[in-house]
Amino acid sequence: MTSDAHDFVHTFFKKGAEFTEELLKDNERLRSRTVDLEHENAELRTQLASDEAARELLKKIQQLEKDKHELLSRIHEAGVSSSRFSTRFAEVEEELAQLANLYIASYQLHSSLDGPNVVRHLRELLAQLVGASAFAVYLHDEKKQMLTALINDGGHSDADIPVGREAPLSGVMAQMAERAYLTGIPFIAEGQLSEVVGPVACVPLKMDDRVVGVVVIDRVLAQKERFLPVDFELFKMLGGHAATALAGAMLFRVAGGTLPEVEPFRHDVRRGR
Repeated sequence: MTSDAHDFVHTFFKKGAEFTEELLKDNERLRSRTVDLEHENAELRTQLASDEAARELLKKIQQLEKDKHELLSRIHEAGVSSSRFSTRFAEVEEELAQLANLYIASYQLHSSLDGPNVVRHLRELLAQLVGASAFAVYLHDEKKQMLTALINDGGHSDADIPVGREAPLSGVMAQMAERAYLTGIPFIAEGQLSEVVGPVACVPLKMDDRVVGVVVIDRVLAQKERFLPVDFELFKMLGGHAATALAGAMLFRVAGGTLPEVEPFRHDVRRGR
């Protein structure tokens, strides 16, 4: 082999070896890059999974927040309902207590035909249930055409009050008592009772539609600032029950403390059926 051919062959194999070496190095670099890419891909997959978990966690947190707000809203509604129930329960208890007071007052007025007992019960009703500190109870004397004081507690005058006369009466109390008797319409002050000039209440006493007297309340206890709904019910009860209780006691006294004959009464009852 000539020198030139030998050099060519040597150079050819040398370059082939260098090329092969370069190929091996490139292949090694590619394998290393492949490993790096696989590692990066694994990290990306891990990150993606982590992001997905974070998104799921955020969704779960948002749902929990929503559930919490709904639960708080329900708790608030339950609290409002419970408060309404408690308020209504207290109102019902108060109404029952008021009904019990009305029943007791009515029962006491009619529990006796003895005049002093009826008057005592009437005094207690006005003082304890209504809170009156100065009051008078007038009954109409048909012969004299006067309102005559049966009860006078707290400084009222015992003077009779004429009714139905042309001359005007002097004094606010007398005028209001006459008006309540003639019209049958009660006057019951509303608002602050301490600001009322004159009587705070004038209640006509009625038997059916017939007015037989008047209750005049001039003053009330200092702690009673205004009349409450129960007071209006008490005045309504007082207007009817006190009149019949007093009339019954008066008639029983006139009869000498004995009941009249039953037969005439039974005849009237049967005739009125």
